[in-house]
Amino acid sequence: MNTPKNMLRDPSPKYRSFPRIDLPDRQWPTRLITAPPRWLSTDLRDGNQSIIDPMDAVKKNRFFDLLVEIGLKEIEVGFPSAGATEFDFIQDLVRSGSIPDDVVVQVLTQSREDLIRTSFASLEGARAAIVHLYNAVSPAWRDIVFRMSKDEVRQIAVEGAKVMRDEAAKRPGTIWHFQYSPETFSTAELDFSISVCEAVMEVLAPTPERPIILNLPATVEAATPNIYADQIEYFCRNLPNRKAAVISLHTHNDRGTGVAAAELGLMAGADRVEGCLFGNGERTGNCCLVTMALNMYTQGIDPELDFSDIDRVIETVEYCNELPVHQRHPYGGELVYTAFSGSHQDAIKKGFEANERQNDERWRVPYLPIDPADLGRTYEAVIRVNSQSGKGGFAWVLEQDQGLKLPKKMQANFSPHVQHKADELGRELEAADIWDAFRAAYHVQTPDKHFQLVDYEESRASDGTRIFTGTVAVRGEEQRVSGRGNGLISSVLTTIEDSFGLSLEIRDYTEHALGKGRDARAAAYLECRTPEGKTIWGVGIDEDVATASVRAVLSAANSAVPI
Repeated sequence: MNTPKNMLRDPSPKYRSFPRIDLPDRQWPTRLITAPPRWLSTDLRDGNQSIIDPMDAVKKNRFFDLLVEIGLKEIEVGFPSAGATEFDFIQDLVRSGSIPDDVVVQVLTQSREDLIRTSFASLEGARAAIVHLYNAVSPAWRDIVFRMSKDEVRQIAVEGAKVMRDEAAKRPGTIWHFQYSPETFSTAELDFSISVCEAVMEVLAPTPERPIILNLPATVEAATPNIYADQIEYFCRNLPNRKAAVISLHTHNDRGTGVAAAELGLMAGADRVEGCLFGNGERTGNCCLVTMALNMYTQGIDPELDFSDIDRVIETVEYCNELPVHQRHPYGGELVYTAFSGSHQDAIKKGFEANERQNDERWRVPYLPIDPADLGRTYEAVIRVNSQSGKGGFAWVLEQDQGLKLPKKMQANFSPHVQHKADELGRELEAADIWDAFRAAYHVQTPDKHFQLVDYEESRASDGTRIFTGTVAVRGEEQRVSGRGNGLISSVLTTIEDSFGLSLEIRDYTEHALGKGRDARAAAYLECRTPEGKTIWGVGIDEDVATASVRAVLSAANSAVPI
């Protein structure tokens, strides 16, 4: 593979490794997440800013209702100073009474007096609200964007906090909560970030009963998640009056580890996580709340967010954002519970069978960290069949679609028929394709069979043997036939040999019920061998188990007839 001309062979002169945090006694690596954080959805703000065509009021209202239904108690609803569309949506949301009493909405504002005042005005009349103030503090922004000293940057935050305090005092009818973000925290000096947050706290005077939310964003993900965790633990240890602050995380996904960074940040002492349902955010996105919440769920922790109908959640998000959820997205993707590989299919099939057989409430199915049914998915979608699939795949599909539990050796016998069908169609096989191939291979419920049962009766001779007497259509012409044997199946085999010259030896026989209750049918599987040593399988399906076994013999006879 040729190296692209514009990609440096030695990137070290241009890029630098992110410096480690001096925290030799770090505690977070030994901790576990044992409870969900406070969640905040930024879908209506961060998510909305990241799409080509921002949502209109109809879509934002639909999205807001979904977030409430899922169980979000804190929702960032917009950037009211960005324009009339955002401002009017927030005001309408407040005035319409659409915000439940147990939900607190949040708005974002830069640390500028006019923008802060606009933000408070948008929330006029709210029962409770969070005003989220931010300004960038890292060296690149100080030196390149603002050309300001540390003291000047700190003062921007302080002046914004004073305006927040005063605007809230003018509106005593609302329960105000304050949030401050030292934007670009992930690339800023830790001690400077702490000093800015401390200065803001001095203005707003939070208490343990009414804490400030300090949001520590990985505005640009610039290091491995363990570095971010070190930053969070260092911050929590060294922040004065820590008990008066809720530490919040807002991770982005520039390195593809936004969820991992948020998880480690919780282990490092944070209390709250901001993100979007499927990680939609600026550039490569941000923390995916679905993934993080369901990661907890698989560890036995109730995330207090409800994704039991994940397909409907996806439908709403895709409609509102006009962005597809990737087919392989964790938990939500269309194919995330789907196995095409033969070995994967076999392991999953055995896992489901063991789970049902042992009646164990503990989930233990290979390749599936979560039960798809918990998210409203059906088992039929777990295993799908293409030319790469093995016996476990089509056997699973037949069992789920038709109730047939094929014997192991019969699966091997049917496998070439499935492969042929997949090659013939050149696509993934649907359940109907597999059923058609099965019917054709074993002459099940097909009108063009060589031998077709019309009717029969069974009687017992004086010597204890069984007598089969019946009518069989041979190429459409009915014939009366009979034969004697030790049992029903052997009497039918004798009849086939005496009447049509076909000799078959039984090697194995299995049967099972199809369904439950009075209307249950029966399936019978017969492994036979011809005098030439060829193995032939027959299948019979009928409301009566005896008739199913007769049909299985005729099915095998049909396969033995030379084409």
